[in-house]
Amino acid sequence: MLTIPVSNEITLRTYVPADADALFTAVNSNRQHLHPWLNWVAHTTKPEHSLKFIHDAKHRSDMQEALDMGIFLDDKVVGGIGMLNWDHDLKKAEIGYWLAREYEGKGIVINSLNHFVPFLFNKLGLNKIEVRFVAPNKRSAKVAERLGCRIEGVLRQGMLRNGMPEDLVIAGLLKSEWKPVSIS
Repeated sequence: MLTIPVSNEITLRTYVPADADALFTAVNSNRQHLHPWLNWVAHTTKPEHSLKFIHDAKHRSDMQEALDMGIFLDDKVVGGIGMLNWDHDLKKAEIGYWLAREYEGKGIVINSLNHFVPFLFNKLGLNKIEVRFVAPNKRSAKVAERLGCRIEGVLRQGMLRNGMPEDLVIAGLLKSEWKPVSIS
């Protein structure tokens, strides 16, 4: 199990099968909040789906394709953070994150990214991370901006969101550009 301490209260760690019920509960209780932005929420309809995700996440990590971690606040799952589409030749990957509605606006995502991003750059050897989000997702756009990401382009109708084509914004950050974000 990989653990990245963030603060006395917040820890990032890889999921274990025992987390399946808690992960499902976090997703299920935030379904309306998450569904507009994350297509996978619609396919997470029972705890067994979260358990399968955890097993698949371990396999992707073992194969060095991705890294999925929970955001734990006082040992409670309150969100997720991850790295996917790991390109070993280009030393780049995408990152993603989600947070339960009741924990938004408290700096948890930015604080988590302040520890996750250096781990990706310094421990996994990435040179670039990308954040991809649909254009209407202003919260994700703000996180990318605070991280120091630069908008690199927009894939017009590059993603389906709720069955409808939506523009996909791609923002990138190079290791040489990384500076921790102040929490205010």
